[in-house]
Amino acid sequence: MSSEQEQQVQTVRRALVGRVVSDKMDKTVTVLVERRVKHPLYGKIVIRSAKYHAHVENGVAAHGDMVEIEECRPISRTKTWRVTQVVEKARVI
Repeated sequence: MSSEQEQQVQTVRRALVGRVVSDKMDKTVTVLVERRVKHPLYGKIVIRSAKYHAHVENGVAAHGDMVEIEECRPISRTKTWRVTQVVEKARVI
């Protein structure tokens, strides 16, 4: 491949939005991502969820925050996501 072709190859990184459910690890948060899908037979809207471990620098994301995560290279055995931005901070009651 020439250098021009290498520059044109762009990797598409998936981005998800979810809520931080745990920030007890060092430089890692657990993000719960919920998605709504229609049941194939009954047609009811069902909520499916998945948890992802995401890398976060400087502790910018805390428990309860809504964050955006994007796919990245494997950082550890379970971490292949990184926090890109905090969409909404958790409200303190």
